[in-house]
This record gives sequence, structure tokens and C-alpha cells, in this order.
Amino acid sequence: MPDTRFQIPHSECQVRMSIGLVKPNVGGQAVIEGVMMRGPKVVATAVRKPDGEIVVQKRDYVAWGERMRLFKLPVLRGFATLFESLFLGISALRFSAEMALEAEGRKKKSKTSDLGLDLWMILSFCLGILLFFYLPLFFASLFGVEQNGLLFNLVAGAFRMTIFFLYIWGITLLKDVKRLFQYHGAEHKSIFCYESGTDLSVQTAKRHSRLHPRCGTSFLVAVMGFAILLFALLDTLLALWLGHPPSRLLRFGWHLLFLPLLAGLAYEGIRASSKGIDTAWVRALIAPGLGMQRITTREPDERQIEVALAALQAVIPPEDAK
Repeated sequence: MPDTRFQIPHSECQVRMSIGLVKPNVGGQAVIEGVMMRGPKVVATAVRKPDGEIVVQKRDYVAWGERMRLFKLPVLRGFATLFESLFLGISALRFSAEMALEAEGRKKKSKTSDLGLDLWMILSFCLGILLFFYLPLFFASLFGVEQNGLLFNLVAGAFRMTIFFLYIWGITLLKDVKRLFQYHGAEHKSIFCYESGTDLSVQTAKRHSRLHPRCGTSFLVAVMGFAILLFALLDTLLALWLGHPPSRLLRFGWHLLFLPLLAGLAYEGIRASSKGIDTAWVRALIAPGLGMQRITTREPDERQIEVALAALQAVIPPEDAK
């Protein structure tokens, strides 16, 4: 059934989706039986234990942009935000994994479990690079379009998006991932609740959409879109410098070299679209990302929303925690 709750008046949508329009920016991430939230100066992770208790881990955090003015510049701030999110997300996953181990009767933190999580993260990163950067180049090279940088990257981009869709659809078949996606929906609903200035209660949050334009899913979709144009330009310049089309491995290394630039451009695109959400063309541009969120989010139950709100209230200014 379509999520009709996203069909809200444009004026309200503009207020709720604008970045920093009224309230400080808040972002989050779903973790094992919980939600991590990041506010202007605080990061908090809330997890529900099997006995029903909600445990909140809260710590102060100074963003890279506050430490170095360089990371406040356009494009560079997107690169910094991406890596900050990765580091904070891994930390939140560690905490939620520890709570899960404790629930299983393994009270003490294990160095072996930490090492296992680190190896899993490294393996996942390498697999992601293989799936979304090398494999599309391999498939595109089978079509014999290496001479045309734009055409080659259009084909590679189509394969990249197809692989991404199949990957997301495939993991939704896993029971644990379905619960993770429910917490993802709870995160979005609670953030919408905060941005709209309404009461931070479970019943109020339930009425909001589970689809949010600043979601990491939308960011990944934007990355894939920007990748087509950026990599086409880079491949054309590289071919002119070499005097012939680059090999597949050279393209692969060349593209990886410019990943920070790609992330920064995608971040600026998401940031700009959030400010212009009231216009029809912007709504059309963000539609693919919102459409993909229909897969990466699920309608949460009240207990999951309660966890998300607990994490949110730990990071927002006291005067907003109502």
C-alpha cells in the first residue's frame, strides 16, 4: 500500500525538509534494536534491551567543521560529513552489538568481538567497492563503448543502479534487516516530528512520513547520479591526456581517486534540493531517492518510535525537548 502520509502540503513540506531553516540539523542511523542520533554538539545511541529497558549512550562531539574551518567549505564539508557519519555509525553499531551480547549473557566486552566487527566493516567496504565501482565498469566494457566517455558511464551507471536495487531488495528478505529498516523509519519519523516543531511524542511522530530527503539512501542515489556525469568528464580528460581510452583497471583507480569529490558534490546536491523542496523540479529530482526509501524503511511500531525519540531528545537543545 502506498505511503500516502508523504503527500503533505508544499508549505509544510518546505518547513519540515529545509536544512537549518528553524532548528539545528539532526541526523541519525538505525542500529541493532536502536537508533543513533547526531545533534549539533551531542551524539546519542538508544537501544532497547530484551527486558524492555531503553539504554541511552550519550557523548559530546565536536564536528570536523568546528575543528577546522576548511571543512566548512562547500564540497569539502560533504566529504567530512560522510567520513564523520561512517566513524560515528561504527561506534553506534559497537554499542548496540555490546547490548545484544549482554542480552545473550555475555556481559564482558570481548576483544575478539571487536576484531570481528572491524573485519566485517573492512570486508563490507571492499565488497561495496567491488560491487558498485568495479563490476559496473566490467559490464559496461562488454558493450564496446569505451571510446565515448559519456556513453560508457551511462551504461556503467545503469548497471550500478541495478546492482544497488537488487542488493537492497535482497537484504530485505532477511528478518533482522526488516527490523533494522523499521528503526530506520522510526528515525525519520522522529526527525520530521522535531523539524516540524510538533510535540515529541510517539502518537505525534506516528503521523509523520517515514521518507526523508536527507536520508543516506537518497544520498547514495545522488552519488550514483553524479557519478555518471563526473566520471564521464574525468574519463574524457584522461583519454585526451593518454591519447586513447583508459583501460578498465585504470578507470577503476581513477574513479576511486575522485570519490571524495563525488561525495562532496552529492552532499551539496542533497543540501540544495532540501532548501528548494517547494519547487516541482526539485521534488522530481529527489523522487528516486524517496522511492528507494520505500524499500530501506518500514513502518515502525510504537516501541521502536519510542527508542528513536529517546535518542533524539538526548541530542537536541533542552528547550526543544518537549
